[in-house]
Amino acid sequence: MSSGQPAPPAESQAADKLNKNNPREIFGWKMYDWANSSFSTVIVGALYGPYLTEVTQRVAGENGVVVELGPLGAITAKSFFPTCVSMAVFLQVFLLPFLGSVADYSNLKKKMMAVCCYIGVLATCLMFFVTEQVYWLGGVLFVVANLAFGAAVVFYNSFLNDITTEDQRDKVSSRGFAYGYLGGGILLGLSFLLVNSASRFGLDTFMAVRVSLLAAGIWWGGFALVSFAMLKSREQKKTLATGKSYLTVGFAELGRTFRELARLRHTLRYLIGYLFYNDGIQTVISMSSVLLAQELFVAQGLETDQSFLLGIFLMVQFVAIFGALIFEHLAYAITTKRAILVSLVLWSGVVIYVYSLLKTTTDAWAVGVVIAIVLGGSQALSRSLFSRMIPKGREASFFGLYEVSERGTSWLGPLLFGAVVAATNSYRQALLSLIILFLVGTIILYVTDTDQAIHDAGNLLPEEAAEA
Repeated sequence: MSSGQPAPPAESQAADKLNKNNPREIFGWKMYDWANSSFSTVIVGALYGPYLTEVTQRVAGENGVVVELGPLGAITAKSFFPTCVSMAVFLQVFLLPFLGSVADYSNLKKKMMAVCCYIGVLATCLMFFVTEQVYWLGGVLFVVANLAFGAAVVFYNSFLNDITTEDQRDKVSSRGFAYGYLGGGILLGLSFLLVNSASRFGLDTFMAVRVSLLAAGIWWGGFALVSFAMLKSREQKKTLATGKSYLTVGFAELGRTFRELARLRHTLRYLIGYLFYNDGIQTVISMSSVLLAQELFVAQGLETDQSFLLGIFLMVQFVAIFGALIFEHLAYAITTKRAILVSLVLWSGVVIYVYSLLKTTTDAWAVGVVIAIVLGGSQALSRSLFSRMIPKGREASFFGLYEVSERGTSWLGPLLFGAVVAATNSYRQALLSLIILFLVGTIILYVTDTDQAIHDAGNLLPEEAAEA
């Protein structure tokens, strides 16, 4: 146990503990991961990018100009979807911490989560109507849906502190991710089955994709009803002063959140480490399909086997379920911080293995299993560890910063990857360069006193919470 500020006494936690660890509410919370993973897997991960790009190309040409930006260049058919992704991320950087501050000040967190959820659901369902005539609408809908998705996740993550004590968070966070991988994987498998067998259902491929987009929205909105039926609103912590509005209060609370983060130097250090290693993780995932296609097929003069890439993608979704559960138990055995460090060592091993030893599709299947195992563990435990470093009453504000950390720097890894590819003409060397992100993140996490961070935030260590 760390030196420094003592843990808060068990007596002060007693009343709060009575409202936590309710199995029904925890199940409802986990079901939201099952619900919203339809968006991250089917829309963001698999179908919508290629679909919107092809629709745009039918209008503007293979890489024709969509929007002229004068001295800044132009948005082309190929860059239209990536530009929409960047715009959504840019807006999230400014909006998510503000929304989190409003949620912490009021008792509106559940309502704000529901509003953001169903804005995203509506935008996703409307993607069904995106065709050549209104391709620009497809970009607008994606920005709105992605922004709403990220905002709802901030509130969703912050409920973890409301519904669990510190000793239960690794388990609940890990199983939430497991629910998400399972739900997203099932719908993704059904979507690809529909797309690949479209003619059997009397559909062309484009219509099958559009139906899959609609199904993702319905899945998200339908299963989210379970979550909103079971999650409870907490009591309002503060009363809105006369003459104040949530707009002005939100900005004031946002400033207070940054001052609080500056005071919690170990929490800040953890967040910086997370910026680096999570960016490495996200870049490996986003660039893996193009690397496998180029190194295993194109570089050998072969046509890319799309069914192989699809199989790898689906396998990772389902094996990641077990990865999340394996690392849940590892966290209880050796502490959460050490379990995350183990996962980062394995991530570094994956990068080195792919650079030096990846030769065949069999090798790719093997490394895919390892990625799936560490993916679930590193993501779930990073969230649960951070949740213990947050001062009470500021959960949504801090998770707003956490979400920005996850999304707002997602350009660093791809920028490094792209620069090395351009300089070396080697995807393997580009992937190897990402080990810098893993090493920096690992070192920062290693030197961060996470126990002290938890105590500084006024919370208990898991073993202290279990005793209490």
